[in-house]
Amino acid sequence: MASQFLRNYLSTILLLVGVIIGGAVGIIFGPGASVLRPVGTLFLNLVFVLVVPIVFVSVANAMIGLRKNGLMGRVLLTAVGVFLAMSVVVAMISYASVLIYNPFQGMEGTGVSDGMSDAAGRFELPLGDTLVAMFTVSDFVHLLSKDNLLPLVVIAIFFGLAVSSEGPKAQGIASALQQVEGVIFKMMKYVMYFAPIGIGCYFADTVGTLGSQIVGGFMKMLVMTLILTLVIFFVLHSAYILLFTKIPLGTYWRNMIEPSLTAMGTCSSAASMPVTIEAVRGMGASPAIAQSVVPLGINLHKDGSVLIGIYKVVLAMVAFSQFTPSVGNFLLAAGVTILVSTVVGAIPIGGMTGEILICSVLGLDPSFAATLLIIGTLCDIPATLLNTSANATAAAMVDGLSGTRARRPGKEEGALETPAQNKSN
Repeated sequence: MASQFLRNYLSTILLLVGVIIGGAVGIIFGPGASVLRPVGTLFLNLVFVLVVPIVFVSVANAMIGLRKNGLMGRVLLTAVGVFLAMSVVVAMISYASVLIYNPFQGMEGTGVSDGMSDAAGRFELPLGDTLVAMFTVSDFVHLLSKDNLLPLVVIAIFFGLAVSSEGPKAQGIASALQQVEGVIFKMMKYVMYFAPIGIGCYFADTVGTLGSQIVGGFMKMLVMTLILTLVIFFVLHSAYILLFTKIPLGTYWRNMIEPSLTAMGTCSSAASMPVTIEAVRGMGASPAIAQSVVPLGINLHKDGSVLIGIYKVVLAMVAFSQFTPSVGNFLLAAGVTILVSTVVGAIPIGGMTGEILICSVLGLDPSFAATLLIIGTLCDIPATLLNTSANATAAAMVDGLSGTRARRPGKEEGALETPAQNKSN
């Protein structure tokens, strides 16, 4: 049991140890901790070099795989609609909590303001020009920059769909993409072995330069995240089941025990997928929907990531003195967060890809991604719990909204078997 726990959490534990030691060094030595800055910069540069190819091949492969799934149009549209609606609700809750109490208050100007990229000026343009600048670039070569990840995502989507639509004629390209993805992920895995040292040194320099108030902000944010996780997990999901399904609330929660514990024990939505599918079937939902919507949600629907993503965007805005409570800032934060949670959901070992994408869209210094990564590390367990439970809830809602009648688990004619069912039979 202990060895399994270490396998699941070793990387997170090491990263937290690096952050704690780095914070302590920064507090003790103050500005003198800046001697460690080159080590942190070395780690960031290695990540920056790999992030562009990772985003391109991952998104392209995700589009190819999605087209091959052959989901029914009605179910697919319903699932995407449910995913989006649930993510928007979580984004609203998270943003509202910041308006009630901002854990990052007092950290204004703690970013590297003179390190903001040229993209920051695009938010001063008219709306149409701003959207063009966010989603496109004027030359192909500009796609090869970490400052333009959103246009790269757009091109990767088109490329993946084009390869998939060509069928057998483009099979070689699809196969090559999968092989390249595997190699790049392996490279990123090697780089992330260095993360505890690299992030630790970066954080030591940050705390030494800015003071210990940044540590207090992270701790306040963690407490708020845990409170909101409990509210969303118990209250919001219960409301969804009562409003949009005919599943008895007791049946829902009885079946949610195993996937919830698995999510917290493995810290992986993907590892929880088999038991999540079984849980949805146990609620009486259509096996076909359970076996299609849950895997789709693993890639496209991550409410836990949206919750902490709002905090990441707000911290970035506060640190660079760009945060003012407004509808426009909420739409920007929610849009960026949902986009990042969707894109990064398809990247098994994305490192700081999501954090760099946030900085890229907001036009901020990409090195600030290391600070945002600390939020993800601290909130990994509650985020995974919400990612997993929200997918089970979404599948149950899709079953109800699609007009399928609740059935006894495993009795649907022609239903596919999950690996867990195969084993039990």
